[in-house]
Amino acid sequence: MLKGLYTSALGMTTQMKRMDIVANNIANANTTSFKRDRISIRSFTEELASRLNDKADKTTYNNINVGGMSMGVFIDDVYSDFEGGGLEQTNGPLDLAIIGTGFFCVSNSNRAGESTELYSRDGSLTLGNDGLLMTKEGNPVLGQHGMIHIPAGTVMIGVNGDITSNGTYIDKIRMTDFADKHELRKTENNLYQATNRAIKSGFTGQVQQGFLEGSNVNAMREMIDMISLNRLYDANARMITTHDTMMSHAANDVGRKV
Repeated sequence: MLKGLYTSALGMTTQMKRMDIVANNIANANTTSFKRDRISIRSFTEELASRLNDKADKTTYNNINVGGMSMGVFIDDVYSDFEGGGLEQTNGPLDLAIIGTGFFCVSNSNRAGESTELYSRDGSLTLGNDGLLMTKEGNPVLGQHGMIHIPAGTVMIGVNGDITSNGTYIDKIRMTDFADKHELRKTENNLYQATNRAIKSGFTGQVQQGFLEGSNVNAMREMIDMISLNRLYDANARMITTHDTMMSHAANDVGRKV
């Protein structure tokens, strides 16, 4: 019965973690280019249950196997679903959407002033006072020659990332893709960081000026998942109550009779 308590408690903990992830997906249903998180569940290795000291025949006592016993499930992995979101037309000259796979390369500085390259699909860009091309959170967008400074004028951005201002070529936005996107980790401000195992691949998508990519979160589907998780949580909670009642009965009633 103790194993039953532990299994049910583990089930409640797993559903709580899953609920947190679903809630975060729903909260970002309207976040530009947000990619919903998904969960991989794994079960513990089954244990073989045996009956001890039962007569296998009339003369000997042997252990009798009664079958496998599951010890519950746990969250094995949380990963991002990079399915594309819908495009929204804004007609903003600095609003960019990536059609297909790939990421914009941006620079991110930590508190020590050290810069690292991070990746984003959020193309809602802006210009600083000195014409520096940045994300809306202030991270500089990288070009082929470093940070990009765009002088005042009519800005045009081609499908391959070429930037012109009043017809003058400025730079090309640095973009990349990855052979295995499972090696990307979410950080703050809708950015991704590559692990040491990540392998870059050539950018094969296209840039669409005047559009933004929406979130790929289906709010209705996430709400249905949330209802299912609530039911699973309640079922595990009821099992804990049942096990507690059985243990109380065994200790107070059965034990008293013995």
